[in-house]
Amino acid sequence: MKIYVGNLPWSVSNSELESLFATIGTVESAQVVTDRESGRSRGFGFVEMPTEHAQKAISELNGREVDGRALRVNEAQSKPRQGARF
Repeated sequence: MKIYVGNLPWSVSNSELESLFATIGTVESAQVVTDRESGRSRGFGFVEMPTEHAQKAISELNGREVDGRALRVNEAQSKPRQGARF
């Protein structure tokens, strides 16, 4: 299951994000989204975990404070693909 993690502190790295979720269960991948031009964090990321671990992580980590910021953690919603424009 893919999890959206919002309101991340700018300083959080991929490995720190993975470590945070690894305290709950198995992490398949963890990625902080960065700006293409500056390379700086955009303040959110995605974590992939087995469904049972993901549901536990959502309930335990949503609202948890990290560096003074309350995380928003929920199931990632798939973004509709942009079709070709004519």
